[in-house]
Amino acid sequence: MATQDQNTPTSPAEKELAQTTAAPKPAASGSRVDRSSTFSTTRIPADSDAAGKTTIAEGVVAKVAGIAAREVPGVFALGGGGARAFGAIRDAVNATDLSQGVKVEVGETQAAADLTIVVEYPAPIQEVANNVRAAVAGAISRLVGLEVVEVNVEVNDVHVPGDDSNENEESRVS
Repeated sequence: MATQDQNTPTSPAEKELAQTTAAPKPAASGSRVDRSSTFSTTRIPADSDAAGKTTIAEGVVAKVAGIAAREVPGVFALGGGGARAFGAIRDAVNATDLSQGVKVEVGETQAAADLTIVVEYPAPIQEVANNVRAAVAGAISRLVGLEVVEVNVEVNDVHVPGDDSNENEESRVS
């Protein structure tokens, strides 16, 4: 039986995220996380003498958080009304933004995330928010290797199935 390293990406999304690197944004005043330098990790394979530095961009952490939140049962969508409307247009051209509704701060060893979600009716809102918080913190910790200091969840709306269906409405024009 083959064993798999915990840090090895398994899903296509995890593989894509593992390959993404970029420079981090400069530190902001009043930051919730330690931004004293870029987060980096050196991973040296047992059969290699090479060393290096991996820098993980805030956008990567935001994607990890967005993917984790979308996988929680009861989450209908991420983002506020305007962001969701823009996202619907973007989705029509097959360019889904996995970090929509997600803001993160990334430091050397810590991360904080703010998410805006829409809960599917009749899911228990507090339970969904707690599950999103746990899923996002776990994904960032496991996939990115950062200590998660805070995950804030704002429930922006409740989606009632059938509200966005136009099938039963009469047309005003013929």
